Amino acid sequence: MLRKRIINGAMSKRLSFFILVGLTSLCILVLIFNQRYYNIIENHLQPVISDVEIRSRNNVKQHQDPFTIFSERINLSFLEIQDVVDQQRSNIERDMENYEYPNGKYGLNISHLDDLVMEKGGRPMRSVILANWRSGSTFVGDVVNSHPANFYHYEPLLDFGIVQVRRPPLAQSAIANIYALFNCEYNKLQNYLDFGKTHPWVFNHNTHLWTQCVIHRKICWDPLFVTKFCRIFPFQSMKLVRLRLRIAQMLLEDKSLGVRMVLLIRDPRGLMQSRKHRNWCPDSPDCSDPARVCADMVSDYEVAVRLREKYPRNFKVLRYEDLSVDPFSNAKELFEFYGLNFHSNVKKFLETHTKNDFGGVSSTFRNSKAAPFHWRNDLDFEEVEEIQSVCSTAMRLWGYVLALNETHQREFNPIAKDYQPL
Repeated sequence: MLRKRIINGAMSKRLSFFILVGLTSLCILVLIFNQRYYNIIENHLQPVISDVEIRSRNNVKQHQDPFTIFSERINLSFLEIQDVVDQQRSNIERDMENYEYPNGKYGLNISHLDDLVMEKGGRPMRSVILANWRSGSTFVGDVVNSHPANFYHYEPLLDFGIVQVRRPPLAQSAIANIYALFNCEYNKLQNYLDFGKTHPWVFNHNTHLWTQCVIHRKICWDPLFVTKFCRIFPFQSMKLVRLRLRIAQMLLEDKSLGVRMVLLIRDPRGLMQSRKHRNWCPDSPDCSDPARVCADMVSDYEVAVRLREKYPRNFKVLRYEDLSVDPFSNAKELFEFYGLNFHSNVKKFLETHTKNDFGGVSSTFRNSKAAPFHWRNDLDFEEVEEIQSVCSTAMRLWGYVLALNETHQREFNPIAKDYQPL
């Protein structure tokens, strides 16, 4: 029995020895692997982090406190931001190599890229589309955004909900947000950025920005990144569908912004027909009540008459139907108003987006000549009569013809022939 215990004890010690040797060997292998992996990562990151001496990597400690780890993460984020901005800056310089600057045309004395870049002390050319829901504004916004080196502020009041901003207190917040966006001050827009994290369409129409967001998700909603990224673009465009002209005119009054604004109008029958397809509209009277919609159209007309006279170079009216029937001529006129080159990119966009319908109700691929007039077949005459009963004044002011009966509705041209645009 004693001998058996001694043998068992010896075997146990031998087993413990082999286990210890095995664990020691595994630890050595892990250390070797980690060191090689670290060297690979260092070599991979070298082209990015060599531009800024953030820390000395030759003295990396094996054991770091949480504050040091946190600081290094911040440094790496900053380096990632700087690298993305530097790459985009190079892309912009390439895209603008042969750009035709206004050089005195359209009232704009601009002859060089630096004149338009905020980080160089310049002022971007800022274009605004003021519209209403389902008015063709997404299509027009994408036309303008097809221009090279453009930074697109897509519906910057999305986080306000389905409302129209007509008066205080929302007016002050709305204007403050718009100023912050045009000045690339995203540190003032935390609510806007937080909203965008769960509503990606805040950024995804901004093609240059969203391309980087897909690759660099960690920094996409970082105010430092978006601020630096925004400040390198020579052109800024903005689409607004929640702000009425009586409030938006404040942007024209501020000469430091240099805004050029287009008020986009659509037949209220087309507006209401298109909104039937959207599940976010019925619960909001600002969207679903034709009386409110047309009261806004009357108010916009009254303000537009004054602004057209006061700011002939900075304010213009465009009807969606006119643009759709003759997209190339009207788009060229639109770009001349904004002071932008009718670039080959824009012509290509129009060629590919105005011939055929596909992509759903929010798509900008449309047979443009037919798109504005779908309501004639999609609405019953009773629905049309209901809209016309509260919209006759707005329709008369903006040059839309009343449908007389169901047969007339299917066949007539709803655009008044004698309409004189503002």
